[in-house]
This record gives sequence, structure tokens and C-alpha cells, in this order.
Amino acid sequence: MSLTQVRKQELMTEYQAHETDTGSADLQVAFLTERITQLTGHLKANPKDHASRRGLLKMIGRRKRLLSFINAREPERYQALIKRLGIRR
Repeated sequence: MSLTQVRKQELMTEYQAHETDTGSADLQVAFLTERITQLTGHLKANPKDHASRRGLLKMIGRRKRLLSFINAREPERYQALIKRLGIRR
């Protein structure tokens, strides 16, 4: 299940770097984290859904690469972001 438009707007207002920001790395990580959380719940209920599991692993990999990008450029921003999202690293 994808994110609803209302939830996307909530995430955008919370994680935007500036008013017109629609695709910064922080925002992408927030979107991916929300989708990963939803898909994890789906896979707990449907353990044999291998196609969704593959999609989940691809999303986790993309989020990991984005987080590495942020960490390489601004480690303090990275620390603040993973703390806000509740991600363990």
C-alpha cells in the first residue's frame, strides 16, 4: 500500500528543508521509512508474499544509500535525522 496524500503532506511539512522542498534526501528518507514500516506490517501478516519482500529489501537499500550520502556530507544532520525517525544504525 502506498502513502496517502494526507500522510505525504504531513511528512513534507515535518521534514522539508525549505518551503518548496519536494525531494531532498531527508524527505526521501522519511518517505521510505514510512513505506518500510507499512510494508513490514504487511509482511508479518503475509509471510509468503515474496514479491513484497523483494520490494522491501530494495527500499531498505535505497534508504541506506541516501543515509550514507547525508552522513558523508553532514554527519550532525545525519544523527539528527535518524534520531527523529527512530532508525537504528
